[in-house]
Amino acid sequence: MISTILSATHVGIDAHPVTVEVDAGLGLPGTTIVGLPDQSVKESRDRVKAAIRNSGFRFPTGRITVNLAPADIKKEGPSFDLPIALGILAASGFVKPSALENFIITGELALDGSIRMIKGALPIALLAKTKKKPLILPYSNATEAALEFPEGIYGARSLREAVEFLNGEKTLPAVSISAAEVFSGDGHNTVDFSEIRGQHQARRALEVAVSGGHNVIMIGPPGAGKTMLAMRMATILPPLTLKEALMITKIHSVSGLTSPEAPLVTARPFRSPHHTISAAGLVGGGSFPKPGEISLAHHGVLFLDELPEFHRDVLETLRGPLEDGSIIIVRAKSSLRFPSQFTLIAAMNPCPCGYLTDAKHRCHCTVPQIQRYLSKISGPLLDRIDIQIEVPALPYKELKSDEDAESSLSIRERVIRTRKIQEERFGSEHFSLNARMTARAVRKYCRPNEEAHKLLEMALHELSLSARAYHKVLKLSRTIADMEGSEGIREEHIAEAIQYRSLDRSQF
Repeated sequence: MISTILSATHVGIDAHPVTVEVDAGLGLPGTTIVGLPDQSVKESRDRVKAAIRNSGFRFPTGRITVNLAPADIKKEGPSFDLPIALGILAASGFVKPSALENFIITGELALDGSIRMIKGALPIALLAKTKKKPLILPYSNATEAALEFPEGIYGARSLREAVEFLNGEKTLPAVSISAAEVFSGDGHNTVDFSEIRGQHQARRALEVAVSGGHNVIMIGPPGAGKTMLAMRMATILPPLTLKEALMITKIHSVSGLTSPEAPLVTARPFRSPHHTISAAGLVGGGSFPKPGEISLAHHGVLFLDELPEFHRDVLETLRGPLEDGSIIIVRAKSSLRFPSQFTLIAAMNPCPCGYLTDAKHRCHCTVPQIQRYLSKISGPLLDRIDIQIEVPALPYKELKSDEDAESSLSIRERVIRTRKIQEERFGSEHFSLNARMTARAVRKYCRPNEEAHKLLEMALHELSLSARAYHKVLKLSRTIADMEGSEGIREEHIAEAIQYRSLDRSQF
C-alpha cells in the first residue's frame, strides 16, 4: 500500500515542497529512503521505528520504501521524521490516508514518540500559506509558524497526538497569534551611548554612519574605547519595521536561532564573529548552503574586531556583499541568494603592538612588521568602507568626568529624522539610504555648490582617492547635509566627509 504526504525542505532561506511517498509491501524486513537524503535523513528510519513502537503502534514487518520527491533536490535534517512515520502508519492502516492529503507535515521525532523542535518553521509556514494548506508541526514551533500563517497552524506534542488528530479522535487547537500581536518594534538594549566618555569625533562619525547606512572602520590603541563604541551602534538604529523583523526572523529560523519564548526577532541584530571564522561562516555556504554572519546581521550591525587578525581571504569575501547588499552562493546544481544589508563596523590597532599612534606609549614594532600587519587589509576592501577614523587614547580628565553624555535615545531620534528625509527623497527607488545610492543617483541627488566642488577636486588630487572613494565622499556629504536639513551640499559638508577618509590606504 502507498501513502503520500506533503512536507518541505529548505533551499537557502526558503522552503520548497517535498512529497513523501511511503510504500509498505511484502519482502525482507527493512526500510530504504531514496531521493537525495543526507545522513540525518537516512538515520530517521531508526528514530521512526522506535517512535512508532513506543507510541503503541505496530511497525510493519515487510519491506518499506520511502521516496522524497523531487529527487534532484538534496534533503537534510530530521524534519522528515514525522511525515515518514505518519506515512508508514497510513500504509499500515493506522491513519486514514485521505486525511494526510489536506496538510503539510514536518517534525523531528524522539525515540519515545514525542515531537521535537525543528529549524526553519517560519519559511515552511510561508510555504503552507502559499499552498493554502494547514500545517502540522512541533508544538514548540507553533508560535513561530503562526507569525506568517496564523489561520492554519497546528502544533502536536507527540506522534500519537498527531495520529489521533488526523483520525478525528482528538482536536489540536489552532495557534492564531499573529506577528502584529507580538511585534513591539524595539528590543531591549542593555548598553547606551551615555556610558561613553569623550570620543566626540567617533560618536559623531557613528551617528553619520547610522544616519546614511555607511560602513565604518576605527583605528586606535588598545583600550581607547573602540569596542564600547561599536557595541552601542545598534542602539541608535531606528526601530525595526514588521517587514524587517519577519525577514530577520526567517533568516534566524533557518539557522536555528529562534526559540519558543522569543519566536519573533524584535531587536536589530548585532553580530560579532571571532577572527578565526571561516569564509563559509562569514558569508554563508557549506554543502547545504546556510546563511553566514553577514546574513544574520541583515538590517543590523556586523562588528569585526581586530580586523587584521581575520584571514585575508575571508575578508576579501566581503567586497561583493558590501556593494550589493546580498551574497550569491553558487553550487554545481544551484545558485542561492542570501540578503546581507548590514552596517559594517570594524576596529583595529595601528600596528601589532597597538601603540604606533599613542603619544604615551612607545611602539616596539619594526617597519616591516607594521607593513605586514596592515597589508592584511587590501586597498579594494578599505575603499568600500565609507568612514575611516582614528580613536585616540582618552586622557584622565575625560575618563573621570561625571558629565552626562548624550543618550542613545536622543541620538536615535535625529537618526530617524534623517532617514525619513532620505525615504521621502528616494520615493520609488529600490533603495532608501544614501549609502545605497547608485552612480546615477549620486549624479542626481548629490550636487555640491561651486566652493564644495573646488574642495572636493583638491582632495581627490591630494589624497589620491579612487572613483569609488569619490562617490563615497559625495554620499557622506549628502548624509551630513540631510542631518542639518540642508537641501544642497555645501563646502563644510564636503570638508567633514573628506575628514572621514583620512585613514585611506595612501595615509597608512
